[in-house]
Amino acid sequence: MTGMSRFSLPQDEAFRKLNDSLSFDWRLAPYDVRQSMAHARMLTARGIIPEADGEELQRALAMVATEVEKQRFKFAPKDEDVHMAIERRVTELAGDAGARLHTGRSRNDQVATDMAMFTSEIALTSEETVLDLAQTLLTQAEAHLDWPMPGYTHLQRAQPVYLSHHLLAYTWMLLRDARRFRAAHEAASLLPLGAGALAGVDFDTDRPQVAEDLGFAGLVENSIDAVSNRDFVLDYLAAAATCATHLSRLGAEIVLWSSEEFGFADVSDAWASGSSIMPQKKNPDCAELLRGKAPRVVAHLSALYGVMHGLPLTYNKDMQEDKEHLFDAVDTLALMLAAADGMVATITFNRERLAAASGDELLAATDVADLLVKRGVPFRHAHGVVSSLVREAVSSGRKLSELSEDELRAASPELDGESFYGLLADRAWIESKASRGGTALAAIESQLGYAHAELDRARSDRD
Repeated sequence: MTGMSRFSLPQDEAFRKLNDSLSFDWRLAPYDVRQSMAHARMLTARGIIPEADGEELQRALAMVATEVEKQRFKFAPKDEDVHMAIERRVTELAGDAGARLHTGRSRNDQVATDMAMFTSEIALTSEETVLDLAQTLLTQAEAHLDWPMPGYTHLQRAQPVYLSHHLLAYTWMLLRDARRFRAAHEAASLLPLGAGALAGVDFDTDRPQVAEDLGFAGLVENSIDAVSNRDFVLDYLAAAATCATHLSRLGAEIVLWSSEEFGFADVSDAWASGSSIMPQKKNPDCAELLRGKAPRVVAHLSALYGVMHGLPLTYNKDMQEDKEHLFDAVDTLALMLAAADGMVATITFNRERLAAASGDELLAATDVADLLVKRGVPFRHAHGVVSSLVREAVSSGRKLSELSEDELRAASPELDGESFYGLLADRAWIESKASRGGTALAAIESQLGYAHAELDRARSDRD
């Protein structure tokens, strides 16, 4: 069964360790058993193997499935990979019938099929957990609908927004992530099995039957493409890398917001750590790890691109490297999503600190410029006028609202005290952003409706 009879020397121990993949591809065992059962049913239905042998294979594979499910499956020292381990065990249970299991297939199309099954399933799982986090952020946005805070560019206060508007930005990021995972699921929905090593097989197989049996949407139509394709793994890793990057940005902001300097938020004790030497410390380690784990996921995508880059058709053992990159990315992202969901659901915000920071009148500078534009002043001229007012206020240690009407008129005859001071009244410059997608309350309420609709649509597509 090892297929090594043409060799006169045993494998060197270092090569054996390099070559063996059982330490990580054991995760494919449930998929390999399901695939083998469908393959054996097809072989039996087509008369390629005797019906009695087909029945023996189903009995043995059912026993192996139970052993795998209950974690009682025992690997042997000479098992090179999960596929050979399962075939060995089936042969132990079914005798000569087990030797027929590999009829009409190669490990090349076998492993491609296992990987497609795994990726298809895990992509839907990732989509679901991403949607859960999107819902958590949406719930927090609704709970903090009218809480003003400063928006930032270059980490400098720029224009005020509502906290709900800021949190909704992450909701929309995650909804895009969910669509990417759904696309990865669809990319993995074509059956490679039946391609053999690379050229097809010498038997009248029924690939559509196997595809339907295993829940694939269709077939990979070219046998060379079937065994050499790992695009669906790249698609999943790309979705995971983008999602992890979004989580890193969320984590980075929570780190800033929970600092004494900002004081905008407080992470629950369940998602924070202390210091080994400083008793007063409460560190937002969960948020920091969201930031720190993201490059790991991105690196897995980059590494697999490196594996596939310039790789000649069809199957090459380099492609064995797809598994560790995929599996670790899956595990890392799942943990990041669970942590982010728990942390966001329990975080508390400091309304007073947010309001105080967003009350800086300098944040209304653009609105003053827009006021001049509405009165016929070209924007670049208006920008210069307001810049001079800001410079005068800062240099004299005053707020914008403390500038005199004479100073306003000197800067521009289009400025009058009533409109200028009225514009600087509490929240006026937040509510002025009424364009669709803006931060005015009416616009946010509409945005919440769109977000709910998109989330409902994404969930309904899963049913």
